[in-house]
Amino acid sequence: MRLANKLVWLFRKILIVLLAGHIALIYASNADIVQGAKAQLGKTLYYDPSYVVLSYPGGDVKIDRGVCSDVVIRAFRQSHIDLQKAVHEDMKANFKQYPQIWGLKTTDSNIDHRRVPNLEKWFQRQGKALAITHNGQDYLPGDIVSWRLDNGLAHIGIVSNKKTGTIPWIVHNIGQGAKEENVLFQWRIVGHYRYYNQ
Repeated sequence: MRLANKLVWLFRKILIVLLAGHIALIYASNADIVQGAKAQLGKTLYYDPSYVVLSYPGGDVKIDRGVCSDVVIRAFRQSHIDLQKAVHEDMKANFKQYPQIWGLKTTDSNIDHRRVPNLEKWFQRQGKALAITHNGQDYLPGDIVSWRLDNGLAHIGIVSNKKTGTIPWIVHNIGQGAKEENVLFQWRIVGHYRYYNQ
């Protein structure tokens, strides 16, 4: 009888954890993404593109460093989305659908999600792509924007809830750690994505 009681107790605990996770996903929002992005300001101080072996799932480089994609990855964790796991699983099942520009023959859960073209493809494959416009009002807090810089490099950031007039600011890391800056239209926009529809 004691074993049966322990099993019932364990089942209830597991059910509570599963329900809590499901409820968190239901109530996660673009505001959570903004909050997760802004939480990195003053903490992520360096731009560091080093290849790092990460735990999986939930792996991350040290909070004081990273690249532009790490801002997005960390912000999404605030809304209970692990992009490391999500991108890895989709790439594993659909490898040929992803950019083939690094000469890899298979996935690498340490780096795939940290590459902007892979994130762009993942957002597209999830049906999250929106129109690219030159109207600041079309870019809402929590949206993801990707660019090609003047030197051709890919860049990505998160639309903030801070604005100058009708132009929202961006939380990103382009060389000096996580910053919140008025740079939305500074480079050529190639991707605009909204994960949550609220």
